[in-house]
Formats: sequence, structure tokens, C-alpha cells
Amino acid sequence: MKILLLGSGGREHALAWKMAQSTYCEQLFIAPGNAGTAQYGQNLDIAVSDFEKIKTFCVDNGISLVVPGSEEPLVKGIYDYFQQDAALQHIPVMGPSALGAQLEGSKAFAKQFMQRHNIPTAAYREFSEETYEEGVAYLRSHSLPIVLKADGLAAGKGVVIVSDHEEAVAEFTQMIKDAKFGDASKKVVIEQFLTGIELSVFVLTDGRSYRILPTAKDYKRIGEGDTGLNTGGMGAVSPVPFADKAFMQLVEDQVIRPTVAGLEKEQIAYNGFIFFGLIKVDGEPFVIEYNCRMGDPETEVVMPRLQNDLLELFKAVNEGTLSSQTIYEDARVATTVMLVAKGYPEAYEKGKVISNIPAPTQDQLVFQAGTRAAGEDILTNGGRVLTITSLAADLGIALTHSRQTAEIIDFEGKYYRRDIGYEFV
Repeated sequence: MKILLLGSGGREHALAWKMAQSTYCEQLFIAPGNAGTAQYGQNLDIAVSDFEKIKTFCVDNGISLVVPGSEEPLVKGIYDYFQQDAALQHIPVMGPSALGAQLEGSKAFAKQFMQRHNIPTAAYREFSEETYEEGVAYLRSHSLPIVLKADGLAAGKGVVIVSDHEEAVAEFTQMIKDAKFGDASKKVVIEQFLTGIELSVFVLTDGRSYRILPTAKDYKRIGEGDTGLNTGGMGAVSPVPFADKAFMQLVEDQVIRPTVAGLEKEQIAYNGFIFFGLIKVDGEPFVIEYNCRMGDPETEVVMPRLQNDLLELFKAVNEGTLSSQTIYEDARVATTVMLVAKGYPEAYEKGKVISNIPAPTQDQLVFQAGTRAAGEDILTNGGRVLTITSLAADLGIALTHSRQTAEIIDFEGKYYRRDIGYEFV
């Protein structure tokens, strides 16, 4: 198979590493990729949502599978673009239709879908500029704390939790009136705050059957002890210690099965990953959010623990034989620690030389995210720079190994959280 992977982050580096191991992988291209993905395939100067350039490349190079890593091309309809073009229809896209991608692309769509299919989630209401005054009144009478979510895509930063009514109104005003998150916050979902512990559950589906991948838990806050601003993710662990067999049975019965059945019932085309952002409340799972792709940095712990050939699983999705596949997990624990640029998630500098990146071993992998090659050097090129994944029999040992390597790798302004997995150690 000749594969085109779309994206440039740590998730895409992990997917490239995984797919390159497959016996089915004849050639791998990554658009646009980063300095790390170049180790496993050929990087291309093509943006993930430049569908015309993607089409030309696929046709000219005999591409047999397209794998979108991030949500952007999926929400913008790359699946539909391929389906509707006679020159591309034979090339499977590993992801949902634009309608299916609305599970991530619109918080309101996702909430309405969950209501229709009795999937447990927090109570909510949605407001726009037309219902702004009604939204303000609703906020002033809402119990504290209050969760406000930009309806559309906001790079993982469109969620605000506030513990004061006036602050809630100010945030709501910034979102609706001042376009704090651009078009993403033209509509705002106001949600009940749930108290519990979060985790990420991933499935691969062909729209009818599904297979559950290794679980993970990521850490969004910039500061230790889960303090400070939200980020795209500062680290992750897999598996999740509290996601035992009994809890995962509840997740499957109450969340996964009704989601996939709902997609099939509504005839929503969906071939690919579903990411369930869950919270465990008094032993019960509730859905915080859906994503239409793998998480980042969760991919960096899930893929090293997945023992299956990933392309064989993708092939089964395309052929409708996923139900005959069995998922195999590495018994070891995986942890990942993200190194970020100084100032992230706010303004940060790029172009810093990165040194001392170790070669991959059976027990540790460094996945690059915001990097670029410049001659012999690798430079920082994003807020989240790289992530260090370690595998060990014990969570504490894996975390120690990730932190030790985090100390060794160097670039100006480097920062990382030293407490990833803190509540389990």
C-alpha cells in the first residue's frame, strides 16, 4: 500500500512510526510532516486542507489509502471530497464523512446526537448572538462552577470553566460578541460541571462494528497539579488504572455501542477512529466530548501499546471485516511527557536548536511534534515540541524514564510537567 498521512504533530509521528512497521506499507508520504516523520516516510509541502493538491498527489503517485491525523481535513469534508470525485473514489479515507466529523466539529451537534441516543452526558443549553440576553440570564442563575464551550473547533482551547457568575458572563460575552475563538464561538454551549476523573477511550469503527483500543489519560493544564491554562496536552499514561473490566463494560454498554448504533441508524458514514473524552462520576461514565480522530498526546502512548498491525486494521475497516479482528495490547505501561516551548500555550518562540534526542529503543521512543529540519540541526517549530514515551512494567518506572530523558534533551526555554500520572503513583 502507498499511504498518505495528513498532519505534522506528535500524533502523526506516532502513526507514521506504527504504519511504517506494517508488512502492507510499501511507501509512506506525510503532508506536511515534521523532522521526526521524515525518518519513516517522505514529507510533502502540502497543507492538510489543500484538497486539490492532495488529489493531484494521490492520482499522480498511485496512493491507496489516505489517513487524516487531525480533525481539520475531516471537518472540512475530505472523505466526501474523495467520495464525490470519480478519480478518487477508489482511494479509502480513514475517517468519517463531514457529517460524522460534526461529532467533533460542533459541540451542539454532538450534544443533540447524545440526547437522541440516550448517551450519558452533562445537562446543557446552547446560545448564539441572537439569544445572547437569554444566555446571560441563564448564566446568572446557573449553579457554580459553569462550563462554557465554543461550539466549533478551537485547537483544544475552546473550553472555559469559571466559578463566578460575573466572570462567566464576561467569558460568554468575549466568546459571542468579541469572537474570542473566532467563528468557533459564534455559538456557545453552556454545560453542567461534572466532578470526577477523566480518561480517553478510543475505538476503530467501520460504521457498524468496532474494536476498542488501549485506554489513555492525558493532562491538559500547563502547570503541575493540573493548574494554569489549558493546552493541547502535556503528557499521557496508558492504560488508565481505574478503567477496570467492570467500568469498561459500562463504557461499552452505555457509550460506545449506542454511539456506533446511532451513526448506523442515522446513516452517517463513519470509517475510522472515534475518541470518547469521558469522565467517571460516582462509578458511571459520562461523555465530555467526541473527537473524530486519535488524541494527541494519547496516540503517543496508545500506538506503542497496540500490538496489532495498524494497516491490517485499516484494511479490515475498508473491507467491512473489522468484527473478525482481535485487539492485542502490550502488557507494559506507557507514559509520555511533552516538552514545550517557553511561553506556551500563549506566545512562544520558534527556531531553537534541539540537542541530545536519543535513538529509539524497545523501551523508549521520542515523537517529534513542533519541529523542523535545518541542515543537520533540528529546530523547534511549535508550542509543543516533542514527547518522550517510555514503556515499563510499572507506571512509576516508566514515568521516571520519561523524566530522565526530558532532562537530557535540550533546547532554549524548554519546559515540561514533572507530575504526569501523579494521581496514580
